[in-house]
Amino acid sequence: MEANAPQLETSSLKSTMLVSLRATLVTLIVTGLIYPFVMTGLGQLIFPKQAAGSLVHDGRGQVVGSTLIGQAFSAPGYFQTRPSAAGNGYDATSSSGSNLGGSSAKLRARVEADIARLRSENPDAPGLVPVELVTASASGLDPHISPAAARWQMPRVAKARGVNVERIQALVADATTGRDLGLWGESRVNVLMLNLALDKLLGAPNK
Repeated sequence: MEANAPQLETSSLKSTMLVSLRATLVTLIVTGLIYPFVMTGLGQLIFPKQAAGSLVHDGRGQVVGSTLIGQAFSAPGYFQTRPSAAGNGYDATSSSGSNLGGSSAKLRARVEADIARLRSENPDAPGLVPVELVTASASGLDPHISPAAARWQMPRVAKARGVNVERIQALVADATTGRDLGLWGESRVNVLMLNLALDKLLGAPNK
């Protein structure tokens, strides 16, 4: 029996290794191949737009952005969104915040410069500059602003578009999304969709 012990141990080791390899292979196939393909297929079947990135097209069929990712708008006839610290700004491949704390002199300087710019660009805006117009989101990609931040910009947009504020106010109201299921989150406005609604109703503004 003692002479056969090493042989039995080797056989047991080989059996254990084969079981481990089979388990690894099955797990790899199920979780690394089958599951992702099934979930991707179901996503494209049930939610085709979301699975494709929630892309937005203009009236000519050109992709102009995504409802999930913010982008910069600088023309006075468009609503502006939150600033971004993602890459060079709104870079979906570098989603991040600046990680600058409230005591950061660099952050204070940037916010003060943005406040001065916004006040200069919006001389008829009521009250203080809304906080989200000078603070980036944690991802740097937030496509939404609050209804209050949209209303604050309405005088500038109306003037640039040559229409009365009431017409812009109606568009902002239509573009406002309430709390999810009436309970979670806050009311919000998707800036890209609001600007596209402006162009659809009034045409592209003069640069």
